[in-house]
Amino acid sequence: MDINHLISQYGYAALVIGSVAEGETITLLGGVAAHQGLLRFWLVVVSVALGGMIGDQLLYLVGRRYGTKILRRFSRHREKIHQAQSLIRRHPYLFVIGSRFMYGFRIIGPLLIGTSRLRPKIFLPLNIVGAIVWALLFTTLGYVGGEVIGPWLHQFDQHVKRWIWLILAIVLVVALRWWFHHRRKKRQRNAAND
Repeated sequence: MDINHLISQYGYAALVIGSVAEGETITLLGGVAAHQGLLRFWLVVVSVALGGMIGDQLLYLVGRRYGTKILRRFSRHREKIHQAQSLIRRHPYLFVIGSRFMYGFRIIGPLLIGTSRLRPKIFLPLNIVGAIVWALLFTTLGYVGGEVIGPWLHQFDQHVKRWIWLILAIVLVVALRWWFHHRRKKRQRNAAND
């Protein structure tokens, strides 16, 4: 099992899927993989932007359809929700692009935008621009960070193999101890029943 081969073969698909659900960590790791030469920088940016855009588009559509019902469940945050919706009405372009960069707004941001009834023909292009800017920024940060952790990554494959063998040895010892213990108890029960 060569982790570099797995990254090269499935990396772009993993980036798209991972950035739909999460974002920054996956994007940073994609940048590191690009620095190591396992993936191409621009394809990492495109993959991550695509996944981020798809995720936010889906959340926006959920917000348009079910947002009011969902937000009712957060009654104790009503004031913050109203403030965010007011900000969306005053500065929709900045909010759509900037919500990706606001901590805690990765999921709730597109839902709020959907409930604000911002038209899809406005949201979609802003979502694309925001996804590209976000992907470019975090992929670049990961690429630069690859310089720092690059030497460690070259040894990572060997470390993984050692850890796998160690974990397998521990699991084997624990399983054998359990089996012997279970066998001894069974013999004791059989002896007690005789």
